[in-house]
Amino acid sequence: MTRQIVLDTETTGLNPASGDRIIEVAGVELFNRRLTGKHYHAYLNPDRASHPDALKVHGLTEEFLSDKPRFEQIADDLLEFVRDAEVIIHNAPFDCAFLDAELERLNRPAFRQHVPLVTDTLAMAKLQFPGKFNNLDALCKRFGIDNTHRTLHGALLDAELLAEVYLSLTRGQESLVIDLETPQQQMSVASHRLDHFSLPVRAPSSDEQAAHEAFLQLLDKKSQGKSIWRPGAEASQNS
Repeated sequence: MTRQIVLDTETTGLNPASGDRIIEVAGVELFNRRLTGKHYHAYLNPDRASHPDALKVHGLTEEFLSDKPRFEQIADDLLEFVRDAEVIIHNAPFDCAFLDAELERLNRPAFRQHVPLVTDTLAMAKLQFPGKFNNLDALCKRFGIDNTHRTLHGALLDAELLAEVYLSLTRGQESLVIDLETPQQQMSVASHRLDHFSLPVRAPSSDEQAAHEAFLQLLDKKSQGKSIWRPGAEASQNS
C-alpha cells in the first residue's frame, strides 16, 4: 500500500536566498495510484511583495495575502499531511529550496528529513522526453490532460494536474494489485488459490513431430553430435 502526496508551491520570486517566500502551498493525496480526495491547501502572508514577473504568473497580490497566516502557523499541519508519504514535485529542487528556507527560519530540519522520499517529475520527464519542453503545460498537452482552466498558476490546481501527469509518466509501472482500490481487494487477490485450475495439454500432430525431429537433426549436425536436446543426452555427457 503506497501513500503519495503531489505537492506544489507558489512564491514571491525565484530565489529564497534573497528573501523570496512561499505564498501558497498545496498537496493532493494518492493512495495506490488513485486520488483520494484528501488535500492540503494554504495561502500565506510572506510579509513582502511579489516580484512583478512572479505576480503575473500567480496573480496573488500583497493585499489578498495580507490577512493570511504565516508559514510558522501552518508548518505543523503541512508536515503532518506529508508525513510518511512519498512526495512528488515538479522541479523538486526549486520547491524544496523554498521549503528548506522556511523551515530553517523556524530552526527545523530540511524538508527531505521529514519525508521518506521526494520524487522529481521534471527529472522523470526529461528522461522520457529528452530535448522536449517538459513544463506542466507541455506535459498536460502531451498526455491529453485538460488544463484549459489553468489561466494562472495556482498551487492546488497545479498539484491536481501534476498528479495526473505523474500517473501518465508512470503508467507502465501499474499492476493488477496496484490498480485495486482497497487493501481488502488486494488481500483477496494475494490469497487467491490457483491450484484447482487444470491446464489442457495438447499432444503434437504428426506434422509437428516431424518438424521437431528435423530441427533436432539440424542441431545434431551443427553441434557435431554434441546437442543436449535429445532425451538422455545431457545425462550421458555428464556421466
